[in-house]
Amino acid sequence: MLQREGYIPVWLESGLLDLYYNGFCNSVLWQLFHYVPLQLDGWQRVQEHQTLQMQWGAYQQANDRFGEVVLAVYQPGDMVWVQDYHLMLLPSILKNAVPRAKVGWFLHTPFPSSEIYRTLPVREDVLRATLRADLIGFHTYDYARHFISSCTRILGLEGTPEGVEDNGSVARVAAFPIGIDPERFAQALETEEVQMNIAKLLNRYAGRKVMLGVDRLDMIKGIPQKLLAFEKFLHEHPEWRDKVLLVQIAVPSRTDVPEYQKLRSMVHEIVGRINGAFGTLTYVPIHHLDRQLSFHELCALYAVTDVALITSLRDGMNLVSYEYVACQADNAGVLVLSEFAGAAQSLGAGSILVNPWNINDVAAAIEDALTMSEEERRERHRQNYMHVATHTAQTWADTFISELNDTHIEADLRLRHTPPELDFAEVRSLGAGVLGICLLACCSRYVWLRCLSTCMDPGRHKHC
Repeated sequence: MLQREGYIPVWLESGLLDLYYNGFCNSVLWQLFHYVPLQLDGWQRVQEHQTLQMQWGAYQQANDRFGEVVLAVYQPGDMVWVQDYHLMLLPSILKNAVPRAKVGWFLHTPFPSSEIYRTLPVREDVLRATLRADLIGFHTYDYARHFISSCTRILGLEGTPEGVEDNGSVARVAAFPIGIDPERFAQALETEEVQMNIAKLLNRYAGRKVMLGVDRLDMIKGIPQKLLAFEKFLHEHPEWRDKVLLVQIAVPSRTDVPEYQKLRSMVHEIVGRINGAFGTLTYVPIHHLDRQLSFHELCALYAVTDVALITSLRDGMNLVSYEYVACQADNAGVLVLSEFAGAAQSLGAGSILVNPWNINDVAAAIEDALTMSEEERRERHRQNYMHVATHTAQTWADTFISELNDTHIEADLRLRHTPPELDFAEVRSLGAGVLGICLLACCSRYVWLRCLSTCMDPGRHKHC
């Protein structure tokens, strides 16, 4: 069925898939890009180093497989848009086979500072392969700047306002903030199903302020920090007890990984402690769900929420913030947003920005959000909604594709004006008189000659 819609499968054996996806992609690249350093204790054992080598080999092999499938269906003039850290070698594979191919690459996670990235053992290979793309895109200017900095510090290449230059070839690097389809949420809010859910929620939470967290159960989402901040808020503001509650949706992920199992246990322990300390027979401070809601259930919950709490420790963008804004036309709820989420650079003006590591900061932001005047709430929401309505997912895609077309045209023009490489053997074979006549007749190239080092093989006369 997917093939009828234009999808083409790439088949990977289970062993290769595990080493590639769970291994190098998620255990190495994903962690490093989210500022989680490689484990020091693992490097005390030779076996761990060998495992990394196997994962890297699987990553190369998987990228080769994708390249084979793409090249099998590629036709001249096609555009190839490569997505995310799983396929950072693919631009090089495609360009080696089809040098004039139009190739773009976009990263959906953060790109770390060069000090973090340089710890990757295969740092040069990954950078050089990615740089073969005509256009390299990131969510924010910070991520783009970090990438260019890594190229200059690790590869010794020149960073320019356009991107990265390597021997006259320029890989353009730019920011393309992704968005959502706000119209989809607006239409959903008008449906009978969502309106019924809204009525039920308003009746259930009547007389109380509702705060909401919607996160994947992941180490970088900052769920424990959010819960601890709410606990501190209830400690310091007893007048708000029984008047505010937090609905936390924690969508399970990687349930077979021990670290994630520990995280789930930690979250459950904190939730139980807070509910036990501040709950009553008629009031539970935290409503915690370990499951994913349907789209219509989520839209209704967004609509009735007074404060959204997003405390990511590191996030490429975080589109939950966009979805919340899209569903708040009537309520004009307050968005409390981590400064470490990519969305902070887009929605920062209309949000309360917080450092999620600072529990006092987040607790104070909760108080500010709950006591904010309606006039300020509506003005902040207006600013955020303007951005969400303008920078949609379709706009993101259209802008990237347009820029990739323009970048490819500019590269072609630059290539036409680049003179061919000088054939050293041919020049050396010319006599001095003939060479002088050739230089006088040449009008498109200027050759600077030095007696010894120019006309001799540089490999045999390094002292010259």
